[in-house]
Amino acid sequence: MRVAMFGYQTWGHRTLQALIDAGHQVALVVTHPKSEHAYEKIWSDSVAELAGANGIPALLRTRPDDADLLARLKEADLDLIVANNWRTWLPPEIFELPREGTLNIHDSLLPAYAGFSPLIWALINGEKEVGVTAHLMDAELDAGDIVLQRTVPVGPADTTTDLFHRTVDLIGPITADALELIAADRVVPVKQDRSKASFFHKRAPEDSRIDWTWSPGEIERLVRAQSDPYPNAFTFHRGERLRIVKASVSAGNYGGTPGRIFIKEGDGVVIVAGPDARRGHSPGLLVERVRTEDDTELTAHEYFRTMGGYLTHRP
Repeated sequence: MRVAMFGYQTWGHRTLQALIDAGHQVALVVTHPKSEHAYEKIWSDSVAELAGANGIPALLRTRPDDADLLARLKEADLDLIVANNWRTWLPPEIFELPREGTLNIHDSLLPAYAGFSPLIWALINGEKEVGVTAHLMDAELDAGDIVLQRTVPVGPADTTTDLFHRTVDLIGPITADALELIAADRVVPVKQDRSKASFFHKRAPEDSRIDWTWSPGEIERLVRAQSDPYPNAFTFHRGERLRIVKASVSAGNYGGTPGRIFIKEGDGVVIVAGPDARRGHSPGLLVERVRTEDDTELTAHEYFRTMGGYLTHRP
């Protein structure tokens, strides 16, 4: 098929590579300029460099709203546009332009977790599986008919980094398989159940801040969701930012005020946590490893030399 590709970072890179490997004629690539946003510097394989190495014209755009881009797409005489991790809405004059429309590859099990950072949000929320969806684009973001989905389970110790590697490996196969179905006119589109839809915003530093009134399980998932190389979950101790890089739910139940540095348990130190912490009927968060503001990583026992005091929401 004759295609154009809209994409960015490693997700877009894998998609373009899949199109090249499957022998499709990639007439044009559109990608974003490099960004200094913390989350866009991670998994940042260059779509533009891959296009250049394969002799494919590549255009850099922040938004797809200029006349030159539309003219280039019309001139390309496309069967299909394929998009993955394109960060802004594509207007109808673009997504409806190719003969077969536009196929979007999204790293969630739509209709849930449309929008940004779906793996992080899914892990925080305790989802049992994540995956990748190939769907036909329409006027509503991430809402078009589903062509294919692939799933992977979420284990009890998985981090977002683990889930990234598993789901990014699905991009090549799902892209190739979806295009094969489209080319053979064998797509059986599945309508998304919009009553099950959810849409998430782009993550920012505030979203990694620990709220000690969350349950210990929720905080432990936040820590795993913000695994390296993502910006770690953080709190404050004695006015200094403290990143929590490894934690678990304590074995014992502990009561008191959320954020209290309470007691050693096994290889960690228990922090009182949860909306009902004062009742003493639930566990705390067992902090096992931390990073200080100067990027020194320590065990909880090395860092918390004495018990008492609080981890706080603000300095």
